[in-house]
Amino acid sequence: MAVPQNRQSKSRRDKRRAQWKAKFKAPNFSVCPNCQEPKLPHRVCPSCGFYKDREVLVEEE
Repeated sequence: MAVPQNRQSKSRRDKRRAQWKAKFKAPNFSVCPNCQEPKLPHRVCPSCGFYKDREVLVEEE
């Protein structure tokens, strides 16, 4: 059976728990430079279809 050889310090335990909580953080939004709508970073803007100052998705009207 796996049993720890030595006791872990409180700081090591708390560092591990801090990383666990960071996974469930809400996503940050950035502003699209083309249409000023909120979008997720490093993704195509869903409202105008631009990514890094070039049109990637063509909107069908």
